[in-house]
Amino acid sequence: MRLGVLDVGSNTVHLLVVDAHPGARPLPAHSHKVELRLAELLGDDGAISDAGVDRLVAVLDDAQRAAEDKGVEEVLPFATSAIREAPNADAVLARVQEETGITLSVLTGAEEARLTFLAARRWFGWSAGKLLVLDIGGGSLEVAYGLDEEPDAAASLPLGAGRLTAAWLPGDPPDPADIRALRRHVRTEIARRVGEFSRHGAPDHTVATSKTFKQLARIAGAARSSEGLYTERRLTRKALQDWVPKLAGMTTAQRTALPGVSDGRAPQLLAGALVAEAAMELFEVEELEICPWALREGVILRRLDHLPGA
Repeated sequence: MRLGVLDVGSNTVHLLVVDAHPGARPLPAHSHKVELRLAELLGDDGAISDAGVDRLVAVLDDAQRAAEDKGVEEVLPFATSAIREAPNADAVLARVQEETGITLSVLTGAEEARLTFLAARRWFGWSAGKLLVLDIGGGSLEVAYGLDEEPDAAASLPLGAGRLTAAWLPGDPPDPADIRALRRHVRTEIARRVGEFSRHGAPDHTVATSKTFKQLARIAGAARSSEGLYTERRLTRKALQDWVPKLAGMTTAQRTALPGVSDGRAPQLLAGALVAEAAMELFEVEELEICPWALREGVILRRLDHLPGA
């Protein structure tokens, strides 16, 4: 069957269309992506602005038409932290439903972490042993750890690259004092949760998902995306530590010129790097492997698991 997963994230609205059936890996058939950056369309009270809701409705309507054009049998629409934490979330969801017919399922942070973990587990298989999975989104950082398909520990922290950039790094390039303050904040937030994971013992394999980690790995020398999903890509803590001060001294335009860094992600790359560096240090990770699958694939896999005959 042809499934579509419609992901309303803090950075992008992404429709991923796959051909899938139980017992087989989902095969990508089409991708429709718009950089909406909801995390930047918030009022002083954290509510999504009227202009942001207008834009969201228009983008979702386009995505729905794209799904229809591609013959999608079922669309799985969901939203993450930008809508989940907005004070006017109920009003936004109601308007989306009224004007597009789309009922967005709002995932909790723990659900995001668990579904991302499921995707990583299926990608690497049982032989990977105990997994530690890190994911940096636009609005939050997800961490999950476990041996099975359901993690033994999962957490979502408000440390997304877009959120932190908007709140802490207004300059271009950022002021060193702002960078240091953000670094302290990130490390304090992560350190509060490390004990929940360390009590389970050291992981056998540490992996990372998300565009932020992919771009950090790319500028540190990992293979480009054109070399395919199955090319191994790694990021070492040493390489990341070398790159953080370089990124701190760059303007957005200079970061955009780096290999694999898009215009839309360049402003957030430093904040993402600070979160990645802190997570690797505090969880005592020397090297991690980039996982091509993440939350969207986790949503698809969970749906396939519940199909009749699965």
